[in-house]
Amino acid sequence: MQKQARKKLGLNTRLAHSGYDPQDYHGFVNPPVIHASTVLFPDARTMASENQTYTYGTHGTPTTRALCSAIDEMEGSAGTILVPSGLAAVTLPLLAFLSPGDHLLMVDSCYGNTRHFCNTMLKRFGVEVDYYDPLAGAGIAELIKPNTRVVFTESPGSNTFEIQDIPAIAEKAHAAGAIVMMDNTWATPIHFKALDFGVDVSIHALTKYPGGHSDIILGSVSANAECFPAIKAANKALGICANGDDAYQVLRGLRTMGVRMERHAQSALRIAEWLEQQEDVIEVLHPGLPSHAGHELFKRDFTGAGGVFSFVLKGSGERAHAFLDALQLFGLGYSWGGYESLALQVRLSDRTLTGQSYGGPLIRLQIGLEDAEDLIEDIGEALRLSRPA
Repeated sequence: MQKQARKKLGLNTRLAHSGYDPQDYHGFVNPPVIHASTVLFPDARTMASENQTYTYGTHGTPTTRALCSAIDEMEGSAGTILVPSGLAAVTLPLLAFLSPGDHLLMVDSCYGNTRHFCNTMLKRFGVEVDYYDPLAGAGIAELIKPNTRVVFTESPGSNTFEIQDIPAIAEKAHAAGAIVMMDNTWATPIHFKALDFGVDVSIHALTKYPGGHSDIILGSVSANAECFPAIKAANKALGICANGDDAYQVLRGLRTMGVRMERHAQSALRIAEWLEQQEDVIEVLHPGLPSHAGHELFKRDFTGAGGVFSFVLKGSGERAHAFLDALQLFGLGYSWGGYESLALQVRLSDRTLTGQSYGGPLIRLQIGLEDAEDLIEDIGEALRLSRPA
């Protein structure tokens, strides 16, 4: 007998069960990993019409479809595609909607590699790119041109954690006929369902919290019903796809993402509050703190926080290096969202509107799953050891 569907299941219940029904494959709890290029058709007529669920490996397999279905359930999206990295998840939708002569409004606090793509390939392809202040809000209307095709958002801002007024931006962009995209990697759909706030295309580096173990590179692009056909067509034209092993690993990561993110968020806020009290720290950039300029917007729109934030260290760049080298429990590395804590010094030299007046080096922390008190002790000792003689 078929199970009766329940309504309003909790977050972790949905994460545990979305995307794959064990009864679809002999009752095994996890989906099979399908390695595929060629897919056979039962007869010539079906092959001519391509009227079957799977036609070729680059267009999806049962494994990748299971992950896409789970993401769609989280996002409330009409469709999702998988791509080999978070950066590919940014570049593909931009290529899908922008043509020579179009205008792109890109938030100044975007991911650094997003800026590089805009300043190199997009401009070479004849796309006009302007950067806007992440705090523009409804004022974005003054920057929209007749040829503005896309307004790209990222909230909180990469490394500097500005909170954008996404509903206000979306309202003005849509009134002008522009599409709104968002890099929502920091909050994930657990804490910010972008499409519910007017975003058309939601972008994620699945490398981060969904993967959760620093061993997978993957991205996703989800869209509403109006925009997904263009995303799907661009994906097919570019031949960008994900393999079954990576999709399986990320789907497995989703099962525990809710509880992991809860731990990341609790520890990060605890450490951010502690850092605010330290004489070595000028400012802490965490939107969950009441002292953060975007805290009220954060409380209005987000249901929780990620585990990544920055703080401004008193002193010079040499002190920043000494601080980082003194850390014992934090690895020095890029990325975030894994189980281990990481630290780095943020470089903001490519910014045009933001991030130039902090008064000291900016340190970004990824708070992992270690005990918060151990991390606090480690940071405190590194602050002490890095103080000028």
